[in-house]
Amino acid sequence: MTTGTENWLAHRWGKWVVPYAALWITMLVGGVVVVILALVSAEVYDNVVDDAGLANLDKPALAFMEQLRSPGLDAFITGFTNIGGGIGMPILGSILTALLIFTSRSWRPLILIGGAAAASVTATTLGKKMIGRVRPDHADAVPPYETSPSFPSGHTLNTTVVIALVVYLACLQIKRTGARIGLIAAGVIFIVAMGLSRVYLGHHWLTDVIVGWVIGLAWVGIVIMAHRFFHALRRREHAGDAPTFEHPAHLHNGAASATAGGTAGGTVQADANDADTPGPAGRSSASG
Repeated sequence: MTTGTENWLAHRWGKWVVPYAALWITMLVGGVVVVILALVSAEVYDNVVDDAGLANLDKPALAFMEQLRSPGLDAFITGFTNIGGGIGMPILGSILTALLIFTSRSWRPLILIGGAAAASVTATTLGKKMIGRVRPDHADAVPPYETSPSFPSGHTLNTTVVIALVVYLACLQIKRTGARIGLIAAGVIFIVAMGLSRVYLGHHWLTDVIVGWVIGLAWVGIVIMAHRFFHALRRREHAGDAPTFEHPAHLHNGAASATAGGTAGGTVQADANDADTPGPAGRSSASG
């Protein structure tokens, strides 16, 4: 029984963990970097931001947003900002990740988005504890009020990471340029609107939101780099296709591939599953 369990674990390890080792390691190192970036930003913020806010942005921005408020708009934006909260964003992120997993037939969206979201939440939590900045007064905010530290904006940071990676992975599956542009535009609008909604409601200062955008985009860049490095490494090592539901992990050299499926067929299949090459279904097989 023990031997059977050990064999099963070894099989699963070789099937799903080893092929993704480069991706896991790069994301782990990148996660440490982005957490350090959050801590450094907190220190920099503490040194350069006075009571009026960085470059006097915070109070004028809040005052401008207060002039735009109305009962109907307040209710709409409150509903919208809840999408990026501690309940709404995990639900939305899980749904979008599940769709990407289904369409790509790969677990890579779960690895990328799940790992990235975990690091962004950690960065948010540590940044808030490090600086402990007080939110705008309740008199300047729209209820329901929030009491946790203000810096950085967790809604902004986490939304930036999740939505940007969803857009990136979805664009790898879409062939039409127009559709990609539309998807990117929708993602940018959503991310920007989420950040500004926090200022509009008086739940965050503008500088909280700006730092959330900066850290989020930096982390997204690291994750995308890890994904591209993963495919480049597999291509260099002739490791074949990255694991999918239909194609389990397999490591082979060029000679073995030629023996199994013919030299020409093996080459075509490898090219078709390359990170930047559209697959036979008209979408990039690097969709995960």
